[in-house]
Amino acid sequence: MQHTGSIKEVRRLLDRESGKKIALVPTMGYLHEGHAALIEAAKQHADLVAVSIFVNPLQFGPEEDYDTYPRDLERDLNICREHGVDFVFHPADDEMYPEGMEFTLGIKTMADILDGVKRPGHFEGVVTVVSKLFNIIRPDIAVFGEKDRQQLMVIERYVRDFNVPVEIIGVPTKREESGLAKSSRNVNLSGEEYREAPEIYAALLNAAEQIKNGTVNTDKVMSFIRLHIEQKTSGTVDDLAIYTARGLEPVENIDQDVIIFIAVQFEKARLIDNLYVSI
Repeated sequence: MQHTGSIKEVRRLLDRESGKKIALVPTMGYLHEGHAALIEAAKQHADLVAVSIFVNPLQFGPEEDYDTYPRDLERDLNICREHGVDFVFHPADDEMYPEGMEFTLGIKTMADILDGVKRPGHFEGVVTVVSKLFNIIRPDIAVFGEKDRQQLMVIERYVRDFNVPVEIIGVPTKREESGLAKSSRNVNLSGEEYREAPEIYAALLNAAEQIKNGTVNTDKVMSFIRLHIEQKTSGTVDDLAIYTARGLEPVENIDQDVIIFIAVQFEKARLIDNLYVSI
């Protein structure tokens, strides 16, 4: 496995003239089993797998956890080796943004909901860094997890709107046996919070069951979810919404496939999850 923090070097290492198909797995590091699942999916679709490790400052707000986001490059490199990654690109901030960024990519309506509202500028930062990574590595395929489903849908739309020649593959959320979604931020949970956090997914599953049993009013469904979180955890619901699976449109009464999105704030960690509900 080869690795570098240099844009010039990674371009040299990833010889596009070979004709081999390259898959990119963009990450912010502190890799876990969820990232491993993305790597394994990438290996199924490409000849070479590149992983990027970069905690992107553009997607963090001033009061967010950029400074405390977990980092351990040597650990990440070992995990990449174990999973047969071919190349790792781990640039420093001044390699990616040597002059700051005069230009960023703007987003219209898809950034006006959920994390786009709670975290202003977040998705613009995500799309900007993904655009740079695509230009640097020039992958044929890029693999993203469905845990960050809004992010996945934003990237898919960016690729369509700009005719970017990269195939986007979404991979189902990797979960612990308890149902808790794998996340780098889970390490910031206290022991008690870690035991409570699986209730997030349990609340989503209960909501899906209620929908399938005839409760179609979104306000009622969300009330059930809020009550579940309040009763079963010490966290607070920071965001909760139900949108159509196609187009992320708001819906009052559920008569088509929807996605339930949730974010729960614990003392030192904000956890997100979602569930696709087929009607």
